[in-house]
Amino acid sequence: MSEAVGGGPETGAEPVSAVRPFLLTEGRVVGEEQALPMETQLVATPEALAQLAQPHLAFERRAIIETCRVPVSLAELAARLGLHLNVVRVLVGDLHTRRMLTVHVPRAAGSSDLDILRRVIDGLRAIHTSGGPGHG
Repeated sequence: MSEAVGGGPETGAEPVSAVRPFLLTEGRVVGEEQALPMETQLVATPEALAQLAQPHLAFERRAIIETCRVPVSLAELAARLGLHLNVVRVLVGDLHTRRMLTVHVPRAAGSSDLDILRRVIDGLRAIHTSGGPGHG
């Protein structure tokens, strides 16, 4: 029986490969002290958008810049690209260092996890009562 990278048996899906993320990040990982919170907002810089016409950008970096034409959270970016959050953190760090992304880290003292959860719940209630999805 073949096993996925996580160590458990496969459940009918393709095995998860650790090789591709390793190659994308060149073996680098982000330490806890460097990790951006998942709600960090990212926006592509004008310089990065101008470089989209150049063929030298790797596929994932190009996809990050294209997705960040409008502000997007780190978590949403990872979900859209189908990449692990920590892989995206490394790639975003590279692009930020090269001044291709503007990174807006939320202030830690400004809100608590409970405040964030309350805002999410209020937002979901507002969608539900305003005739959002499923009310068409």
